[in-house]
Amino acid sequence: MTGSERRVIRNEADLAVLLTSVGAACRRAQIPDRETARALTVISELGRNILKYAGRGHMAVDLHLAPPRRIDIEAMDTGPGIADIQAALQDHYSTGGTLGLGLPGVKRLVDHLEIRSSPGTGTIVKARRWLP
Repeated sequence: MTGSERRVIRNEADLAVLLTSVGAACRRAQIPDRETARALTVISELGRNILKYAGRGHMAVDLHLAPPRRIDIEAMDTGPGIADIQAALQDHYSTGGTLGLGLPGVKRLVDHLEIRSSPGTGTIVKARRWLP
């Protein structure tokens, strides 16, 4: 990853390649370990949501190193969508038999979170974290 990475997410291996690439780019850019861990957790959660609920999708990660430094993460799929976004952002709400901590956790880890979704059309999640 040089500053941007786009990847189709079809399986855990695709997600692992993305996580490895972003982690290496953050280390090269001397992003603090804590910030790198936050970004990788967000990517992992959003990628696993794609796999669990849509089966496949796309992720884009942009690392902006010129001030203001930030990392932008976008997850897109054409799955069943999220019927109630506000409920999905509440701890322990789940339609998939999980603990329901993924999206609420993502929300806590980023500075800006935008979710667009409609039942039957898919979901786009955009997350931004400002970097020191």
